[in-house]
Amino acid sequence: MGRKGKHKGLSRRQAEKGPPAPRLELPPLHLEPAGPHRYVIRRAGAMRTDGLVFASARLVAHLGRDQAVQQVANVATLPGIVGPSIAMPDIHWGYGFPIGGVAAFDAVDGVVSPGGIGYDINCGVRMLASDLVADEIAGRLEAIVDAIVASVPSGVGSSRFDLDLGSGGLERVLASGASAAVRMGFGEAADLDLVEDQGVVEGADPGEISPRARERGGPQLGTLGSGNHFVELSRVDEVHDQRAAAVLGLFVGQLAVLIHTGSRGLGHQVCTEAVAGFGQAAREAGIALPDRQLVCAPLGSAAARGYLGAMAAAANFAFANRQIIGHSVVLAVERSLGVAPREHGLRLVYDVPHNIAKWESHEVGGRRRRLLVHRKGATRALPPGDEALPEIYREIGQPVLVPGDMGRASFVLVGSEGAARESFASACHGAGRLLSRSDALKRGRGRSVASELERQGILVRAASRRTLAEEMPEAYKDVEHVVDAVCGAGLCRRVARLRPLGVIKG
Repeated sequence: MGRKGKHKGLSRRQAEKGPPAPRLELPPLHLEPAGPHRYVIRRAGAMRTDGLVFASARLVAHLGRDQAVQQVANVATLPGIVGPSIAMPDIHWGYGFPIGGVAAFDAVDGVVSPGGIGYDINCGVRMLASDLVADEIAGRLEAIVDAIVASVPSGVGSSRFDLDLGSGGLERVLASGASAAVRMGFGEAADLDLVEDQGVVEGADPGEISPRARERGGPQLGTLGSGNHFVELSRVDEVHDQRAAAVLGLFVGQLAVLIHTGSRGLGHQVCTEAVAGFGQAAREAGIALPDRQLVCAPLGSAAARGYLGAMAAAANFAFANRQIIGHSVVLAVERSLGVAPREHGLRLVYDVPHNIAKWESHEVGGRRRRLLVHRKGATRALPPGDEALPEIYREIGQPVLVPGDMGRASFVLVGSEGAARESFASACHGAGRLLSRSDALKRGRGRSVASELERQGILVRAASRRTLAEEMPEAYKDVEHVVDAVCGAGLCRRVARLRPLGVIKG
């Protein structure tokens, strides 16, 4: 892959063509209860390890709708996998790996699989909190929403031509992530301490980003995108952990903002090109696969090094993207309310990726091991005391931001020791789809989702009616059930619940 790669510019469909790697067959699967909010797929056939699904009985009842459980077993066949192939309670079907999937691979014997990160590299969530009381500005909500719509381009292919990257600007973004955006005047240097890993993935190689990826992504920096990406104005509805909420600066009635987006067309192109190249890499390494979407390359190979350098650069683009959007949202609030920063107090709480692979050290079998942890639709959830956390959050654990759908709640959680022991310090990332987009469109035929939400007191703006139908609340699992499962399993603790007031959808 990369600038000199023969696969640059391929479409996703083209990337999937070509002879597949040798095919593995797996026996019929069975989910066995294995403790509170835990279900196991016992190792069988070509599986190298067990599958572990964190879920409740209520959520497990939905799992026959797609092939997500089969995908958990498929991932367990990959070389060098360490510990179980894991899925979070928001599990649903994805490309290769299930969304909600977590898998760790040995640094020497393991592999990297683009399907374990996804097409939207470093899709993630950023949360801002304010000093404003939501009820007191309710009459200005529409003005705020419209100001954000005017400031943050959204929708398929949205671009931002008022952003001048100047000479070498994109290179700095790809290499340095959120800090490059701060140097361009978007936000403050202090923000970086409140972004996972200070908003930069080490090892980025901008030279591995192809001309086509640059062409697609460059104009999209500072834009929201489409589908399930959003900016949401929320009210802190309930506080479950007063101590942790105080550390995070949250209080009941507070106006907060959630921003969900990623690396846009640049990240999609990086994944497309890697999928094309990795089919050959898997064949050359003699890796048999149960699903051609699991194409992978041995760690240490040229293909793996090239992809990891490009993936890190795309992840840095996404960190910069959310940094720019967050700053734009702050300015939109100031303009619409006519207030100064000291009056609104909008500040960054945290920014977390949920489509990424990272080199991490974890204890396995009584010893520390260096692992490449794939998280696809899963959030890192470090426990209290972990040195990778910003000092101000070290006593409570890593903030885990779990958005729901347009009509129900979102949650702020923190990571726990249970996650460090059982899930490579990982937790859920959202509600998880229940209906496919095509099924949601059928269910939404003849309905006005925007009017339905407005009757619930939720103001919605979207680039298209189709997006609203695809993203209707019933297309998703109830996030309360997902959070019950992840906290019931001991991976996280609840801090606060938020209710949507206004939503801008791509």
